[in-house]
Amino acid sequence: MKLSISFVLYNARDVIATALDSVYNSQVTFDYEVLIVDNQSPDDSVEFIRQNYLNRPEIAAKTKLIINDSNAGYGRGHNVALKQAQGEYLLVLNTDVKLEPDNLQVMLEFMQNRPDVGAATCKLLKGDGEIDPASRRAEPNLIRSFFRLFGLQTLFPKWFGGYNLLSSDPNLQGEIDSCSGAYLMMSRSAYRKVGGFDERYFMYAEDLDLCREIREAGFKVWWYPKTICWHYRGQSTKKTPQKMLKAFYQANWIYYKKWYSKKYYHLMDPFVFVANWGLYLVKSIRNATLPKEQRYVSK
Repeated sequence: MKLSISFVLYNARDVIATALDSVYNSQVTFDYEVLIVDNQSPDDSVEFIRQNYLNRPEIAAKTKLIINDSNAGYGRGHNVALKQAQGEYLLVLNTDVKLEPDNLQVMLEFMQNRPDVGAATCKLLKGDGEIDPASRRAEPNLIRSFFRLFGLQTLFPKWFGGYNLLSSDPNLQGEIDSCSGAYLMMSRSAYRKVGGFDERYFMYAEDLDLCREIREAGFKVWWYPKTICWHYRGQSTKKTPQKMLKAFYQANWIYYKKWYSKKYYHLMDPFVFVANWGLYLVKSIRNATLPKEQRYVSK
């Protein structure tokens, strides 16, 4: 088995068909499997998949549906699939994506030719055709995180856009610090070294953390814009914005404590704690005044 593709399903009935159709219609010369983990979706996502995909023998033969007994988060859901995956390469996908027909073939050939690369992503585009900023990122040190979270990156991208690599050409391939969990292809050798996602993250930053682990293990993380994946961001998270907002700031704090707290001898802990959770409080108050579709989720 060359490739295992992992989806974590939660309340994604409106988008999962687009993602699955693009996978099953891919133009490939290798065998692959699709593992779909449902995190107790409250909608009819599971029944929809059973009726529209698993009743087709050619699809059912390469698809496994796994039902979790609770919603334990994005990373933990993918870990369930990755532990059962048979592929030499592993592809983590969001449910709100659409692959171009050549995507899997192009990316797999790249990974096979670059054993030094532990994880890679393609050109990830939002629905409006713009680059998804989360798809190519630098390490979120304290300075870059400050610029991003306090809006300076948006106001002055040329000077303060280092976190999302806003001043570099997205059409040129190259090494990056982190790609997005919306599309993350990983080699089996890298997976053996890192063991999947850190399950302390419910959602957000688990991809940053995994890429950091991969780099710490001696592999490279790569941006390879020779093929495209469309990412229709936030289709599921917008349904529970306040819960996702808390998960975002909780992830920030977990990442800081894991990778930076000891580096600064814990001296920065009070400042980072106040800044992080102060922003969460401000955004939460603001959310109370906004329509649901306009509320902050991961800012």
